Amino acid sequence: MEFTIVLLVLAAVLSFFSFAIVQQGTVAVVTVFGKYARVMGPGLNFKIPFIEFIFRRISIQNRSVELAFQAITSDQANVNFKAMLVYAVLNQGEETIKNVAFKFVDEQSFMQALTRTIEGSIRSFVATKRQAEILSLRSEIVTHVKEQLDGLLESWGYHLIDLQINDITFDEVIMRSMAQVVASSNLKAAAENEGQALLITKTKSAEAEGNAIKIAAEAEKTASQLRGQGVALFREEVAKGMAESAKVMTEADLDASLILFSIWTEAVKHFAENGRGNVIFLDGSTDGMEKTMKQIMAIDKLNNGPNGNGTDLNNGRITTPPPVIR
Repeated sequence: MEFTIVLLVLAAVLSFFSFAIVQQGTVAVVTVFGKYARVMGPGLNFKIPFIEFIFRRISIQNRSVELAFQAITSDQANVNFKAMLVYAVLNQGEETIKNVAFKFVDEQSFMQALTRTIEGSIRSFVATKRQAEILSLRSEIVTHVKEQLDGLLESWGYHLIDLQINDITFDEVIMRSMAQVVASSNLKAAAENEGQALLITKTKSAEAEGNAIKIAAEAEKTASQLRGQGVALFREEVAKGMAESAKVMTEADLDASLILFSIWTEAVKHFAENGRGNVIFLDGSTDGMEKTMKQIMAIDKLNNGPNGNGTDLNNGRITTPPPVIR
């Protein structure tokens, strides 16, 4: 009875050590007396108890790690980097799993080698660039790191999925100086824009003023033409009226020079009604009026004559406009 119990206990122990459960997303590396034997996949697996041992369980899922380190540019500026690395086992092939399991003593050693390699690659790239260039070279830095690491990680059984540089900062003094440079550049751009806007405003104002002057000149020209036409029509009508008056006076055996006397008196009346002064100096004597009338008749004959557009008072025919009062 006791022997049976011992056998049952021994069978239970053997059963316990004969089966191994491997979680989904992982594989188990089995060794026999310390030598690599095979790889167990996810699920329930059988192994020879006390002979086969699980050396390491390896995750084949994606893993990430955050990095924070410094680099120095070619002009001796300190640059602070914060990055995130995403990596995974290259594949589930036997050789790949063997590399992952036996290349490094433990996971910590692998992580140290990986992070230091990435930091060294970024530092070597940054050392060839100037401070002003770094902020615009994120994608170039990532490309450089991937080119440097792809072959090395593959030999370790891993591959780099993604590298994101989340933050690039400089020392406080450099950050302040950069802010001042940006501020001064913005002020310069604002001043240039303001100058351009003022120039455009002045130019448009000058163009508008020129156009206004041009329009006013055109309007004045048109108005002058219309005034000239009006004066011409006025003179024509006056001449017609004076011709009719002269004709009537001739038929009545009256001297046509009375028309000029009438114009003279109308002019004196116009002076009195529209003049701004208080005194009008005129020679009101008979000799003075006769002298004035002779002067008007002489000027009319001198300027126009009987064949022109003037007044021929000798024939009783009037073709001149009324005298201009200056």
